[in-house]
Amino acid sequence: MAHHKSAIKRNRQSEKRKAQNKAQMSRLKTMVKKVRSAKTQEEAGPLLKETTGLLDKYAAKGLIHKNNAANKKRKLTVYSNSLSASEKKAE
Repeated sequence: MAHHKSAIKRNRQSEKRKAQNKAQMSRLKTMVKKVRSAKTQEEAGPLLKETTGLLDKYAAKGLIHKNNAANKKRKLTVYSNSLSASEKKAE
C-alpha cells in the first residue's frame, strides 16, 4: 500500500487509465469482429471505415502500435474486398 501522497495519486491515475484502456480495446475488438462477421460489401464498407478511423486514433494515442494498426487495417481491407469479389462471382 502506498504511503506517500504522490504514490496514492499515481495509483488512482493508473486505475483510471487502466479502465479507459480496457474499454477502448474492448470497443476496438468488437468493431473488428463486426467487420469480420459482415456478409456483404455494403455491410462491411461503413464498418470498415469506422474501424479504420478507430485504429488510426488509437495508434496515434499509443494504445496500440502503429504497425499493428496498419496490419489490422490491411487485413480487414483485404477481407472486405474479398466480399465484393465473391459477390461479383455469384452474379
